[in-house]
Amino acid sequence: MTDAEVQAERRRAARALLASPLMTSGNEEFRLVRKHAGELAAWFTQETGWRLVVDAETARLYKSPARLDDATRPARAPRTRVPFTRRRYVLLCLALAVLERADAQITLGRLADGVLTGAGDPVLVAAGIEFRMDRREERSDLVAVVRLLLDWGVLHRVAGDEEAYLSEASNDVLYDVRRRVLAALLAATRGPSTVETAAPDQRLTLLTCEVAPDTEELRLRALRHRLTRRLLDDPVVYYAELPEHERTYLVSQRYAITRRITELTGLVAEMRAEGIAMVDPEDELTDLRMPEQGTDGHATLLVAAHLATAKGPRTEPHLVELVRQLAVQHRSYWRKGAAEPAAAAELLAQALDRLAALDLVTREGGTVTAKPALVRYALAAPTIRKARSRA
Repeated sequence: MTDAEVQAERRRAARALLASPLMTSGNEEFRLVRKHAGELAAWFTQETGWRLVVDAETARLYKSPARLDDATRPARAPRTRVPFTRRRYVLLCLALAVLERADAQITLGRLADGVLTGAGDPVLVAAGIEFRMDRREERSDLVAVVRLLLDWGVLHRVAGDEEAYLSEASNDVLYDVRRRVLAALLAATRGPSTVETAAPDQRLTLLTCEVAPDTEELRLRALRHRLTRRLLDDPVVYYAELPEHERTYLVSQRYAITRRITELTGLVAEMRAEGIAMVDPEDELTDLRMPEQGTDGHATLLVAAHLATAKGPRTEPHLVELVRQLAVQHRSYWRKGAAEPAAAAELLAQALDRLAALDLVTREGGTVTAKPALVRYALAAPTIRKARSRA
């Protein structure tokens, strides 16, 4: 193979890992990740401090989040894309605890029984969290968790179907438990059982904290790791949101850091006075696209254009009225029902969730404020030019 072909393969493998940090042998890019594991592991260790472990069945990029306060990227149900609720997150943890002690195979019914047993923990009871599987709505939360585990490769369906279980709990489903994948799920710098504090925020901090650097060289390397992680993970890195020492370092090293990212991943740096965004020309390395087709995508784009040209923040009631007017204006090609009065609030909520997740707006107390990167969606007024007369 030529050097260019090798580099193209390595780039595909790196992009696949960034899109799916936990990859199983069923993934079509898994072969490339195994082939280039040494070079990829060296790059991620050097530039991000992330550890890459590859074996015959799995590839796991142990990513450490650059930020712990970002609530815009929840787990989502694979089919509906509905964000996980607190209840589903608790169910996920209970299900993983059951699978850790399970045999090589397990049924959905046995998994449900184990979850119900774990839900009797006094800590959960004291927190007001309780589970029953009597009704379809209650079972649907467990099914959403199971489908996420299927999507991750922790479970492999052998027989049965979750839809039948939803209709009637007596209809069971059989799964293989893939222990290698299960063991690779947790990405923490210390064992959860060693963390004694009960406060969730403190527990998360302790689970992901790293050894403090004690030399200038290690301090600078930790800075590079932190900033490279943010550039890879965050839609935009704003200078104003960085501590002064991080901002100073990024400004001085931005060309070197972004060049290395581009060489490996193909992401292109868009540098502005306000900050940096690593843009994907192939539009693949994102879980949210902007703009996007359909009613929701069009509504989001129009709200973005309005906020980008607005002078100052806007209240959510003002934006609801805007969406209501837009729905009437575009009713001929928006989905049926979008023009109904009650639909505007839901359309706006979805639009603002998307814009906030892309770091384009902030929401506080019912007020929405555009962030600097939103200006790229501003729509300029058309310019009419007079045609020059011909002699």
